[in-house]
Amino acid sequence: MSVNLAKGQQISLSKSEGPALTVVRMGLGWQAAPRKGFLAKLTGSREIDLDASAVLFAGQSYADVVFFRHLVSNDGSVRHSGDNLVGGSGQGDDESIAVDLQHVPSQVDQIVFTVNSFTGQTFAEVSSAYCRLLDEATGQELARYTLAGGGSHTAQIMAKVQRADGGWRLTAIGEPATGRTFQDLMPAISRHL
Repeated sequence: MSVNLAKGQQISLSKSEGPALTVVRMGLGWQAAPRKGFLAKLTGSREIDLDASAVLFAGQSYADVVFFRHLVSNDGSVRHSGDNLVGGSGQGDDESIAVDLQHVPSQVDQIVFTVNSFTGQTFAEVSSAYCRLLDEATGQELARYTLAGGGSHTAQIMAKVQRADGGWRLTAIGEPATGRTFQDLMPAISRHL
C-alpha cells in the first residue's frame, strides 16, 4: 500500500513482514503544462527537460552523485535510468534512480533526490510532477510525493533517504530551489542534511 507523503513527512523503509527491502527505485514523472491562449493552438505543447539526481552524503560531506552525466555511482550501488529530454510519456516514470540499499557504502548515510529544469523552464510550465519510491523487487509503490502548484522556481529538493535505526527512512522535502544542475542546488540541499 502506497503512502501519499506531505511535505516533511517521514516513513520507515523497513518491512515489518516478508523479505527485507533491498533495492528501491525513485521514479520521476512530469508533463508540460498546457499552454493557454490563441497561440497555444498554433504552437502545440512544449517540451520540458527535467532531470532527476541523487546526491550521496557521508555526514555533511558530499560523497558522490548520480545524474544524467554520471549514470552509476562510483561504487555501483546507485543507477540512473538515463536522461528523458521531454517527459510526459504517460507510460510510467520518465526518469528513475535505483538504489541498492544493501550495497550503499557504510559511510554514506543520506541520499538526497533532486529535480531540476535543465533548460530553465520554471515549474509554472510543468504539470503532474511526482516523485515516488518503489520496492524494485516487487514493483510495489511504497510512497509518493506529488508536486503541487507551479511556481517561478526551476528546481525542487524532492526527498531523501537516510540511515535510521539500522534501516532506512524516507523524508519528503518538497523545497523549491533555483538551478539547472545538482551543483546549483548544493546550498539548498545542505539545509536538509
